[in-house]
Amino acid sequence: MIPNYQAIMLPLLKLVKDEKEYQLSSVVEILANEFKLTEDDRKELLPSGQTFLFGNRVGWARTYLKKAGLLDSPKRGYICITQRGFDVLKQNPKEITVTFLKQFPEFLEFQNLKRDDNAMDNNGNSNETSMQTPEEILEDSYQNIRKALAQELLYKITKLSPSFFEKLVIELLVKMGYGGSIKDAGKAIGKSGDEGIDGTIKEDKLGLDIIYIQAKRWQPGNVVGRPEIHKFVGALAGQGAKKGVFITTSFFTKDALEFTPRNETKIVLIDGFQLA
Repeated sequence: MIPNYQAIMLPLLKLVKDEKEYQLSSVVEILANEFKLTEDDRKELLPSGQTFLFGNRVGWARTYLKKAGLLDSPKRGYICITQRGFDVLKQNPKEITVTFLKQFPEFLEFQNLKRDDNAMDNNGNSNETSMQTPEEILEDSYQNIRKALAQELLYKITKLSPSFFEKLVIELLVKMGYGGSIKDAGKAIGKSGDEGIDGTIKEDKLGLDIIYIQAKRWQPGNVVGRPEIHKFVGALAGQGAKKGVFITTSFFTKDALEFTPRNETKIVLIDGFQLA
């Protein structure tokens, strides 16, 4: 389990107590070993997919210790302990937290400049008690807003006309690189008569291969299960097709997502959240 950034602060300070200058990247690796993180733990990313979660938390632990005067940065990307850091370790604290660091005026000044003391994370915790880094709080807020927006868009999609849904699917497929132009793609798609559409579409502008499409405009509570996917694969086989895209405004069950055709058929599943 990946420790939160406050749990990292004391081990980080102890690591550099030998007065050597440590490169932050090597600190991340040493602490990962100390916390016995698995390979999956080390590779886990923030929701943005741009930054490793553990490395991000080590970075914020470093920042907080530095703002409190316990660490110094002699040059870019390196850290070392300060005399105040030594003094803290002599106290043999059980842990170092944001609350602990608030005894230092420099850290209090940093906190007041950084954000309002009354700011909360998504669990209703203040900056002082939150186990999330500021970046994680922002990431979570972004994801919550994105999910709410996706739900609102899906609701509107299910309430609009079938022709709108058809146009939406066509534009989505073209933007994904299928079908050449919207005009060409529109000729290949037809209504299926069951709150959805299906048909075929060119894989690329040259039409070197054909992809079978099925799209269901279903309410979110009406999930797509494995039987639907199995029927879709059967339809592909009946058409002699090896590639398909199944789109739904609802969601796929776990069994549906884990279904793997035995033959060479390849299918892409796009659920409501991805569609929105």
